[in-house]
Amino acid sequence: MGSDLASNRFSIDPRDRSQTRPAMSFVEYSEFIQEGDIAIIFLGHDSMMPVKVQQGAQTQTRYGVIRHSKDLIGQRFGTKVTCSKGGWVYVLHPTPELWTLNLPHRTQILYTTDIANITMMLELKPGSVVCESGTGSGSLSHAILRTIAPTGHLHTVEFHQQRAEKAAEEFREHRVGHLVTVRNQDVCKEGFGVTGVADAVFLDIPSPWEAVKHAKNAMKRQGGRVCSFSPCIEQVQKTVEALADEGFQEISTLEVLLRVHDVRTITLPLPDFGSDQPLETPTDTPVPSNASVLCKTTTPPRDMAGHTGYLTFATKPSV
Repeated sequence: MGSDLASNRFSIDPRDRSQTRPAMSFVEYSEFIQEGDIAIIFLGHDSMMPVKVQQGAQTQTRYGVIRHSKDLIGQRFGTKVTCSKGGWVYVLHPTPELWTLNLPHRTQILYTTDIANITMMLELKPGSVVCESGTGSGSLSHAILRTIAPTGHLHTVEFHQQRAEKAAEEFREHRVGHLVTVRNQDVCKEGFGVTGVADAVFLDIPSPWEAVKHAKNAMKRQGGRVCSFSPCIEQVQKTVEALADEGFQEISTLEVLLRVHDVRTITLPLPDFGSDQPLETPTDTPVPSNASVLCKTTTPPRDMAGHTGYLTFATKPSV
């Protein structure tokens, strides 16, 4: 039997609400940094780190020490903080996008390129109920939670017990526990633990075709959308066959490749086409032969990330 790791609801006593600043959450912005918050220390576009803010704690960076009590607690998110060596960093509010770039990897994860397509193609919106397997490192889970908040719910299943427990702990720490139920079980044998409630289902497991029937049972009678992520085309073939056998329609598979262009400033020589004045009119300001102008331009990458996986989408028709 699977174990239910449903997260506790985070709430504030109404009597204290007027005296308490809104707490940081991954689905709702908070202005000020408080003890217990997760903050993203931004050292550069390619260098960030998540920290849990604690009274008396310190964080070491290449620019020096950040003292939580003095430099973080009570400051606004987005503040520029000077470290002990004189260098500075920005302290950012956590978002699903930043968490994807900074989370502790317990498994291979999905990145923003695929996540953006998944949330759109599954037609997720505030109030949607979603079933997911497996939870993994929680990269997609956080993006789903922000999309379906404040009234939706995510039922996520993870086969590995320690990963399931860690994911449930992170959801509570990120104050989204009231939006998610984590179950530790084999989705291919035991399903999602719910029936007839899901608007959408996402599968990221080695044999998704074995979970298609459970995905159908978890979805509402009026239908919904399902997505399966698989790195190998052989997995896609079996999954597509299983979807067709279960009566799913609008089956399609796509692959998303990201090509990021580099924006830079370049210097271009300014051509000399001669004077605009009539030939008989002398000019006092000839264009220098070495004149140039600064321009913004983009250049395509020499290398780019290749294949990550195939996204297979399908629709369950209304019964």
